Amino acid sequence: MHIITLFSRWLALFTAVSLLATPAWALQSPTGDVILTVSGKIGQANRDKAAAFDLEMLQKLPQQTFVTKTPWDKNPTKFTGPLLRDVLSAVKSNGKTLTALALNDYKTTIPAEDASLYDVIVAHKIDDMPIPVRTKGPLFIIYPFDSKPELKASKYYGRSAWQLKSLKVD
Repeated sequence: MHIITLFSRWLALFTAVSLLATPAWALQSPTGDVILTVSGKIGQANRDKAAAFDLEMLQKLPQQTFVTKTPWDKNPTKFTGPLLRDVLSAVKSNGKTLTALALNDYKTTIPAEDASLYDVIVAHKIDDMPIPVRTKGPLFIIYPFDSKPELKASKYYGRSAWQLKSLKVD
């Protein structure tokens, strides 16, 4: 009886330690077309030392929506997608700088701290509609320009990137 009790306690302890060691959310492999690749200083990868996301994976992250005026549109525009900080958290990012690269080869550098200072999103919808490639899609890193006066500046406009295809964390 004593051996069974010791074994039961050992098994309970082993199970508890195993659960603590298992990540609460593991980055799954994409099943659809990859629309975002995050590489560099990340702790969670699912493809060739990078994190590949399809649209469904991005939609499973908590979604945010805001309306803001941009220098590219006459009227305020509604953007929806996960917070950039949540995307970086999903890949266990540990860098200080992000290099965003667009399908049209536009490249911009974003301080990683912007993701925690501001509610920057990786938008996959504009005005509740998916973003076609021909109109800034499929993804758009966008700042909530109207939320803080300092965001209405060319440096933040330049950090926004439409037709986003990849982020490199350095």
